[in-house]
Amino acid sequence: MDSAVSELLENEGQLQAWQTDRSRAPIATKIVVAGGFGVGKTTLVTAVSEITPLQTEALMTQASAGTDDLSGTPEKATTTVAMDFGRITLDDDLVLYLFGTPGQQRFWFMWDDLVRGAIGAVVLADTRRLSDCFPALDYFESCGLPYIVAVNHFDGSEKFEPADVREALTVPARIPVLIMDARRRISVIESLLALVGHALDVTPE
Repeated sequence: MDSAVSELLENEGQLQAWQTDRSRAPIATKIVVAGGFGVGKTTLVTAVSEITPLQTEALMTQASAGTDDLSGTPEKATTTVAMDFGRITLDDDLVLYLFGTPGQQRFWFMWDDLVRGAIGAVVLADTRRLSDCFPALDYFESCGLPYIVAVNHFDGSEKFEPADVREALTVPARIPVLIMDARRRISVIESLLALVGHALDVTPE
């Protein structure tokens, strides 16, 4: 894992083989980034995308009053109302397309469209509001899409070990649980590689 991340960072900015050879096409893979409101989905996509990410951020308005819990993120002034989109090239000709879902319940009707064709999902969890990721966990369990849980620790929040988070969320043993920082590119890359590996492990031959 560490060597793969190091090689990726060393080669960043260089043209890949598939970019110079018109006879080769990259393997395009879709990844979904899900989780509760304000958990860091937009931050994750922005931190790792090699292109200017598409964002559908809108200012918080009175429509969210009494609906969106800002107790854990009092400084939050915007929210995703459709999706985030970014791209990162891994493993020479493997391209990951990242789709961040909106976190609020009133936008969940879009999830079915966003996950169509995805190989897996990263479910972000905030230890200050762990219960907010239950809907995402239930969704991916019910639809059978491979997923991992990535615990995004915020400044000033209590630190927990993956085993503690697994127990609190009753995450099955087969599902990887990681600690990460959505602001750090290398941390996000490690999580994405973990998801790709997990998706390959559970995909039938």
